[in-house]
Amino acid sequence: MNPSRDPSRNPSSRPGTVLLTDYAWPDDLVERAVIEGAGHTLVTGPAEPASAEAVEELVAAHRPDGILTCWAPVSAAAIGSSPELRIVARLGVGLDNIAVEAATDRGVWVTNVPDYCVEEVADHAVGMVLSWARGLAVFDREVRAGRWDPASARLRRVSTLTCGVVGYGRIGRATARRLGAFGCRVLAHDPHPPADTQGVEMAGLEELLRRSDVVILHLPLTPETHHIIGAEELALMPPGGLLVNVSRGGLVDTDAVIKALDSGHLDGAAFDVLETEPHVPDGLLAQRGALLTPHVAFSSDASVTELRRRAAEEVVRILAGEAPAHARNSPSGPATGSGDPR
Repeated sequence: MNPSRDPSRNPSSRPGTVLLTDYAWPDDLVERAVIEGAGHTLVTGPAEPASAEAVEELVAAHRPDGILTCWAPVSAAAIGSSPELRIVARLGVGLDNIAVEAATDRGVWVTNVPDYCVEEVADHAVGMVLSWARGLAVFDREVRAGRWDPASARLRRVSTLTCGVVGYGRIGRATARRLGAFGCRVLAHDPHPPADTQGVEMAGLEELLRRSDVVILHLPLTPETHHIIGAEELALMPPGGLLVNVSRGGLVDTDAVIKALDSGHLDGAAFDVLETEPHVPDGLLAQRGALLTPHVAFSSDASVTELRRRAAEEVVRILAGEAPAHARNSPSGPATGSGDPR
């Protein structure tokens, strides 16, 4: 036995309770196998994301040592209502549904799984570009509606496109590699670019928008990136371009996109995420150039299984007094690694 997992040598590894607030798959079997296999108890909330108030009630009722959350909001009140809480683990990448600052102040770890779906999201983004360039979704709809009109095609040679990737982290780099393989010119913007940018031209955001036929967003949602693409930014793009968002809906002013599509300045908008999801604005649904998928860019059989297992393993590590693999904060309170009430 690993000494750090031996309760007689590490009091912090006592059996605990873990709350799974919600899940975007048919069952909780993967999470349960990991959590219960380590000697802890898993309590599962509703599959559909509950409200912040409902999650707060679940936390107050079960007083968990760890929380696993997919989409449901984990508020400061929820974090504060369980004195033994030591970790909130996101089943995903973004942390905008977790009160990270409150967790940090109370000595609670916040973790995510930052690299489980790099290939899937990059594939999804490039698939959207190819669909737009070759008219795949539009012509599928036309044929199904009884219209066979090849003369109406206004298609694009993919290798002639200039594609701007906004956010040049793991996923942005994977997307750029794929676009480069198609012969596209690739621009990228990132406030903290990596050292190796071979094959990509780094540019300021305004320059990237002015020069790109296609703009792809690979950014986290923060106060600084909220509505990073609005009416002014769309106006900078060349007429007839495509905007792709596979990150977070709040990055884009949807009303501005609808107006740009209405005017013809923007030819296409390919969104896997929406600020109002799951509600889709009628004005967007009415757009011929809108390609919409229901927040599934992250998903594949392999990626979802990996996500669930690795998120649950982070909880087990913390409850055993070990360091997390992917910490997203530096807890300042007395709970870190101790298991003591706060």
